[in-house]
Amino acid sequence: MLTQTSAHAIRMTLSLLVLGVSATAATLCVNSGGTGGCKSTITAAVTAAAPNDTITVAHGTYHEHVVIDKALFLIGESAANTVIDATGLPNGIDIDGHHHPGLAHVSVTGFTVANANFEGILVTDSSFITVANNHVTGSDKSLTLVKGQPPTCPGLPAYFVDFQGFDCGEGIHLSGVDHSTVANNLVNNNAGGILLSDDTGSTHDNLLSANIVQNNPFDCGITVASHIVNFGPQQPLRGIYHNTIIGNTSSANGLASGEGAGVGLFTAAPGAQNWGNVVQGNIITGNALPGVAMHSHSPLQNLNDNLITGNQISGNGPDSDPGLTVPTGIDVFADEASGASPITGTVITQNIFKNEAIDIAVATTGGVTARFNSFFDAVGVNNLSTGSVDATLNWWKCSGGPGANGCSTVTGTGIQTAPWLTRPY
Repeated sequence: MLTQTSAHAIRMTLSLLVLGVSATAATLCVNSGGTGGCKSTITAAVTAAAPNDTITVAHGTYHEHVVIDKALFLIGESAANTVIDATGLPNGIDIDGHHHPGLAHVSVTGFTVANANFEGILVTDSSFITVANNHVTGSDKSLTLVKGQPPTCPGLPAYFVDFQGFDCGEGIHLSGVDHSTVANNLVNNNAGGILLSDDTGSTHDNLLSANIVQNNPFDCGITVASHIVNFGPQQPLRGIYHNTIIGNTSSANGLASGEGAGVGLFTAAPGAQNWGNVVQGNIITGNALPGVAMHSHSPLQNLNDNLITGNQISGNGPDSDPGLTVPTGIDVFADEASGASPITGTVITQNIFKNEAIDIAVATTGGVTARFNSFFDAVGVNNLSTGSVDATLNWWKCSGGPGANGCSTVTGTGIQTAPWLTRPY
């Protein structure tokens, strides 16, 4: 048991520790004129800052590619009036753990980041990063489109070249990042919206929350894509896993290319791993591909154990990969004919589907569990494979259940529907 004296000593020690941190952390300022003891550029302030310092940036336009290589707080006055214009430059903000191993505890908030050649905000090989309350737009200037050919991105760093055609021009890109938060950003009019990839290292245990991702014409609103190549046994903690995508709005993405889902969960190369992620409580509307698209294309891939729950999904497009030609809410596709493993452990629950032709399309023999969803369209579940679909306890637009007059129905075989709900969940 602590005595009064020892408890007082502990409190004093903690107070001294806090004072020590406060004493060593400084606040630097930036304004466009460099007046009042402030720096005139953000880059100069970052260079002058010590780890854990705070940099406040006054309103104005700063033509910079800001590279952050240490722990710090970078705070703009407001995204409405504090602009990093990266015209002619690779990125707007580069939180660069790739060249500075161990980078952690960086926060960026309160900026408009515009007109980068590649990504607006790029985060690599870092931990405990916060990107919040920013507006990221126009990050697509090096995207090269030639009719009949895949898009290219001249000048993109070598460690991003593979599989990155459409990914040139993402608003926000995290690669090799863990335990980080991307929240309350407006991400629009880039080539693509927000990308989680594993080009430089595993990306896991991150939170994407309350972002508005819209009108990014060439790619998905939110892309979660594993790009690692591994022809041997899968390594459990490699790839992309345990990320939570919650409370975002993803709308009108991919309309110029026809290649953008609202949220895409993809495995690109042999050995890619993208598992154990949660897509929850998002509003997903009017995208070129399905609201949520899951694609596994090659051998040795892991696109298993992902949860899609509580989303509002409406008015999205078809997906030609599994052969869909009509608007689709969610599709789960494994190209097993080309050697992809079945996708297993997918749970689709508590979603509301409206203004789609097919609400859930399943094209994997691994099976899907779809329960407590509300189907308001012609086809609630379409099973394109020989696997089983547990579609019990759903609402099928009316109390009579699937196939009753006025209700949603099913197409394909192996779909269990009884019992069903007699009112929406």
